Amino acid sequence: MANRTLDLATLAAYADHLEDTVRTCGDVIMEIYETDFNVEIKSDNSPVTAADGASEAIILKALSEIAPDIPIVAEEQCAAKGFPAFKGATFWCVDALDGTKEFIHKRGSFTVNIGLIIDGTPALGLVYAPVRDALYRGTICPATGARSAEAVQGGKRSEIAVRRTPEQGLTIVGSASHQVKDAMNAFLANHTVHEMIAIGSSLKFCLVAEGKADLYPRFGPTCEWDIAAGHAVLNAAGGSVKTFDGHDMPYKQTSKNYRNGPFLAANTP
Repeated sequence: MANRTLDLATLAAYADHLEDTVRTCGDVIMEIYETDFNVEIKSDNSPVTAADGASEAIILKALSEIAPDIPIVAEEQCAAKGFPAFKGATFWCVDALDGTKEFIHKRGSFTVNIGLIIDGTPALGLVYAPVRDALYRGTICPATGARSAEAVQGGKRSEIAVRRTPEQGLTIVGSASHQVKDAMNAFLANHTVHEMIAIGSSLKFCLVAEGKADLYPRFGPTCEWDIAAGHAVLNAAGGSVKTFDGHDMPYKQTSKNYRNGPFLAANTP
């Protein structure tokens, strides 16, 4: 890692390569999605399917080829082998099938997530939604602050950016499967809300990043691999993800098994 320059050009080259990777994952996931697949329960009581493992294997191979010196924290690998030991806080953070419940219930709002954390800060994120054929990518150079955020859908690539909150009020996006109603209701009571959107996976970050929503308050449990890619996309689009006391979301929380506390993803830095 000491000799690697993770500038914007390098991050963009990684993202270019990994666009093909997440699309390949999407093809494999959709093949399984159309079958009568089995669902297993892991030791943390979360569901897992063959699609999770198949997609992660593709990603691990790709990351080992493009950046073999950068450690990887990937959900299924951690579940099977434990958390990897490495120095520093630069690592790939992978959720090869985010929104497994959406996948199981055939609701379509699941994603493939690859994030790169550099010195504890999200610097690259790719989020791909196979059912929608929608891909989001964000890159931020930690050294210079240079950034780029894009969406690719229907063969069209476009820059994305957060919006200013409309006069009629906020559009709030929340989880379709993991709501904490009391906490959410208390939060909403202090804001003028125009619309509520419920959707699964890291697409919530992407809706804020592309200016279709304003806030994503999260009170239920998540892990770092659930948010790293979407966090990078949102930051690159001009937004932020912070704890409710205003601090940047921390990464490499090994003492908490990479679990996050509540956070607010917003259309402001």
